[in-house]
Amino acid sequence: MDPVADLAAALDAAIGPWVVASVERIVRAYRGDVPPAVAEAARRAAERARTEVGAELRAFLATDVDEQRTNPLAILRSAVRYPTAVLGDAGIPPVRRDEFKERAFPDDIYDLAPATWTDIGAAVQDAGIVWSAWKAKTVLDRRRAEGRR
Repeated sequence: MDPVADLAAALDAAIGPWVVASVERIVRAYRGDVPPAVAEAARRAAERARTEVGAELRAFLATDVDEQRTNPLAILRSAVRYPTAVLGDAGIPPVRRDEFKERAFPDDIYDLAPATWTDIGAAVQDAGIVWSAWKAKTVLDRRRAEGRR
């Protein structure tokens, strides 16, 4: 079991489907159906997100835990730009969001940012929890070895 590799694999498998599902959910809510051109744009955006955000996530996960200054979920939240672009190009108006979300995620005009691992997918939930526990244990073990708490 390799928590880093497992999380990277789970994220790689889930990012594209999450982009497509995000576009489809909003378009269906607004229009009732997803036009073929929008579905194709979502598929292309999903592949770009998987490639680009996936590379960013793999680079982050390869970074020593003591050097990590963010977390994978924050990186995933930046991926809203892919479905957002498709939705904007499709003429879908922004959704209403609460004041906190507007302040915290000003570019997430369709309220797509994942709040938890589960929002990306069940496999990501499991891998994310295992990775988080592994990271916490690694940090604690290092602090103990250094004589710190």
